[in-house]
Amino acid sequence: MLDPRPGDGLLSSPVELPAGLAAVASQVFGQRLGLAERYAAILAGAGVQRGLIGPREAPRLWERHLLNCAVVGELLEPATRVLDVGSGAGLPGIVLAVARPDLEITLLEPLARRATFLDEVVGELGLSTVTVVRGRAEEQASRLRFPVVTARAVAPLDRLARWCLPLVETGGRLLALKGASAADELVEHAVEVTRLGGRDTSVVLCGSGIVERPTTVVSVVRGRTGKSGGRRPR
Repeated sequence: MLDPRPGDGLLSSPVELPAGLAAVASQVFGQRLGLAERYAAILAGAGVQRGLIGPREAPRLWERHLLNCAVVGELLEPATRVLDVGSGAGLPGIVLAVARPDLEITLLEPLARRATFLDEVVGELGLSTVTVVRGRAEEQASRLRFPVVTARAVAPLDRLARWCLPLVETGGRLLALKGASAADELVEHAVEVTRLGGRDTSVVLCGSGIVERPTTVVSVVRGRTGKSGGRRPR
């Protein structure tokens, strides 16, 4: 049953934390597990109602979404500034903010209805370290630059690198949450990623020994590029 949250327009639908995941969730979220449970309820309620989460995803929010995103925090140094591109329902940006309150996170989302949802969630959960920016990644390179940029289920790696690497500080990293075919995708787009200024590319598994299915992340370090955005001079 959906219950309205008075005053903010959000609906929540309680999502049971599976018994088999309770210990893992407690380990990952620590004292902020209650906050993670509130976010899960919002995703199952307003997230489904507004079309940001599919109805079939609600029963598996913990395994496929919250824990899947939270374990990526092991790749982030304390007090890191993170830009989450195409944040959508807040995955992984809001999850990282819940699990790691030391992080300073900006959620970049081009669609108005999604940006509005993110603003409401940030207010509802009291996430003072999170900022929501409405805009397209390719239009923000002149004003936004972060040591870490994250993206989940946004685009193939070549397009993702084109949009996101200009937002990464030199020496910083793009962390792209991918599926089982991440290694193949990295091989397929290696030349284009290098042309765009990416280097030291690797596939990293997060949450090994913690979650049953570790999260696959493609890590790309941004090297120095010229004004041409990484094109080789003629």
